[in-house]
Amino acid sequence: MKVKDFMIQDVISVKEDDSVKHLLNTLVENKIGGVPVVNGNGKLVGMISDGDVLRNIQPKDMVVYDYFNLMAYTYQKGNLEKVLTHLKDQPLIKIAKKHGLITVKEDDDMDKALKLLAKHHFKKIPVVDQDQKVVGVISRGDIIRTIQKNILQSL
Repeated sequence: MKVKDFMIQDVISVKEDDSVKHLLNTLVENKIGGVPVVNGNGKLVGMISDGDVLRNIQPKDMVVYDYFNLMAYTYQKGNLEKVLTHLKDQPLIKIAKKHGLITVKEDDDMDKALKLLAKHHFKKIPVVDQDQKVVGVISRGDIIRTIQKNILQSL
């Protein structure tokens, strides 16, 4: 079996210069947890998930050396609106995973995709063509649904 037999072809993606606010609207409206990030030509330049956004909202832990730093940290930690005000208009490429992207091709064996999903604990992997344009996405859910619908029914 090939990746193309399991992947979703109607890919929801975002552009690298879209805002975090746009991303969050996209994730919520489509009830998904992550998407490929593409450039103006549709080439994959990153992946971004709800976890990436949460990691950027969470104040970074810091060592408190004095009272001033303690007060600054306490103020910052409780001010979610301030963090979101700054983050909401940031271009996605600033917080997206850009390096070490793992992809598969349509004609790759499903075994390859399964190994990558298991090894890296990914929820989804972009499917790209020879020009690195996103042509699909394969997720753990897609695999389970296809197995249940097409394979288990015949056993």
